Amino acid sequence: MTRAMRFWGITGTNGKTTCTWIAAEMMRRASYITTVEVWTGRRRFYSGYTTPPLAQLKEIYSEMVSSGMSDCVMEVSSHAIHQNRVDFCDTTLFSGGAFTNLSEDHLDYHKSMDEYFRVKLSFAERIAEGAEKLGTVPKYIVCLDGENGERMFEASSKLPNLEVIPVSIKSPGYDLSQLKLVGDYNRSNALVAAALAEASGVPKPDIQRVIPTLSPRWGRLELVQCASKADVYVDFAHTPDGLEKVLTAARGFTKGCLWVVFGAGGDRDTRKRPLMGEVCANLADHTVITSDNPRSEEPEEIITDIIAGIPASARKRCHIEIERKSAIYYALKNADSGDTVLICGKGHETTQEIMGVKYPFDDREIARTYPGGNAE
Repeated sequence: MTRAMRFWGITGTNGKTTCTWIAAEMMRRASYITTVEVWTGRRRFYSGYTTPPLAQLKEIYSEMVSSGMSDCVMEVSSHAIHQNRVDFCDTTLFSGGAFTNLSEDHLDYHKSMDEYFRVKLSFAERIAEGAEKLGTVPKYIVCLDGENGERMFEASSKLPNLEVIPVSIKSPGYDLSQLKLVGDYNRSNALVAAALAEASGVPKPDIQRVIPTLSPRWGRLELVQCASKADVYVDFAHTPDGLEKVLTAARGFTKGCLWVVFGAGGDRDTRKRPLMGEVCANLADHTVITSDNPRSEEPEEIITDIIAGIPASARKRCHIEIERKSAIYYALKNADSGDTVLICGKGHETTQEIMGVKYPFDDREIARTYPGGNAE
C-alpha cells in the first residue's frame, strides 16, 4: 500500500498539545493537528476540536499531502478514539503513537477511570492492528512519569505487533539542561516527543539540537508581560493532575507567594471540581476562585462544588470573584514583587462560553490590559 504520509498519534489526559508540536518541530517536513492549531504545510488555522470530525480530517489530510508534508503528528482525544474518528482514510495507518498520562477528567463521558483507561489502551490496539498493512512493527511511546504510565506500559507491552518504548526523566537519554519549558512534566513531554521523533528516523543529535530552541507557547505556562508587580503566567491546566503539576513547577521558581486564579468548566465532569479546589488550596499561598466556561450552569454552583474540596483551615486564604476579569485583576493587584500569579484553566482559549454564547475572552490579553495600581 502506498502511503502519502506517516501518521503519529498522541493521546493522554494532559500534555498532548505540547508533545505534538515539539515532535513536529523535531521531525522533518512535519505537519500537526492540535487543540490549538492545525498546520498543513500551507496554512495555520484553528479547527475548533482536539481531534476534528472525519470530514474535516479528510480535508486536512488532503491539504497536507498536496503541501508535500512527510509526516503528521496529531492529538488523539479519548472521545475521538471511542467514536472511531481516527479511521478517516484507508492510507492513514499510524506508524506509531504515544501515551502521556491518564488522570481525572472526562468522567461525565467515560463514567469511570477503568473505562477511560480502556479507551486509551484501545488506541494502542488500533495502532498494533495496522502492522500487517503497514509492513513494519509500529512503535508506541509510553511515559512512565505520569499517572497510569506503568499500567499502560504493562498493558500495551502485551499487544502483538507493537514495539512499546518507555521514557522517563529518571533516565532521559537526552540533555534537558537547556530546556526552556519549566517543570518535570514538560521534561517528560519533551522526552515523549523526542522518542517519537527518533521512532520516525530523526537522528538523536538532530533532536538534541532542537531541545534548547523550544519556548513556551499557546498558553502553556506562558509568561505574560503586564503591570502587576508579580510574574504572571497563563496555563491551560484544568484537571487536578494538571493543576498539581503546574503549581509544583511554579513553586520551584517562585521567591515569594504563589497565587492561582482558576475555575471549572460547566456541563463537564463534576467530580473533579472539589479535587481541583483541594489541590490549589494545598499548593498555593493564595487561591482566587472564579468562572471558567460556565456554559449552561450557574457559576455560583460550580464554585460551591470547588469549595467543597478545600479544607476549612485553608479557606481563609481563598478569595471568590465570580467575574473572571475581576478575579484576574484582584490577583494582579494584590500580588507583590517576587510573587507568581498563575491564571489557569483556559490557556490558549480566546472566548468564554456563558449560557450558549461565546464572548471574546483571552486570559493573556486581560492580564496585559491590567492598568496597575488600584484598578478593580
